[in-house]
Amino acid sequence: MIDLYTSGTANGHRAAIALEESGLAYRAHKLNLQAGDQRKPDYLKINPAAAIPAIVDDEGPGGKPLALAQSGAIVLYVAEKSGRFLPQDPARRATALQWLMHACSDVAGASGTIFQLSMAAPEKSAANVEFFEKRLVNALRVADGRLADREYLVDEISVADLALYPVVATRKPVIDKHGGLPHLAKWAERMASRPGIAKGMQVSV
Repeated sequence: MIDLYTSGTANGHRAAIALEESGLAYRAHKLNLQAGDQRKPDYLKINPAAAIPAIVDDEGPGGKPLALAQSGAIVLYVAEKSGRFLPQDPARRATALQWLMHACSDVAGASGTIFQLSMAAPEKSAANVEFFEKRLVNALRVADGRLADREYLVDEISVADLALYPVVATRKPVIDKHGGLPHLAKWAERMASRPGIAKGMQVSV
């Protein structure tokens, strides 16, 4: 059994939809970030960085418990354990990892900065928020181009799609505001129609 510690953020959704789509048995524990659940001693033993998501797999490698943080690492671990969402073809697998990193670094990085500047920064700046919104949309525009002639980022659904979707769903108002991403929009509809995706997006809501 895998225990998922999560909250209603794109990072948290990323781990949840990976688990739902994988079919692996898990149970979710919702952390209240505003109340500081992520800084409680018991949770810090799981993830000393005091961030979500994190998992504890009672049956990790070698049958030993494994605690794992970072949503991208969790998506990869779940894919490898379930035998799903990692292409068998070496070239396609490498490409899936490329787009996984794009989602977890370029896209999620810009999205996270928008949150920090809008909600957490000591001095608010609409101009800075707008700058990173454009940065986010530019990163998504690369994915939109990739999806122009394919249903998924590497033709078959993979870790890359699971990593990208939560940010696209969370930042839909920003995407709609800037517009011009038709292929990404169709892909997002396709992803949203999957029962595992729909359920995973509700795990920590």
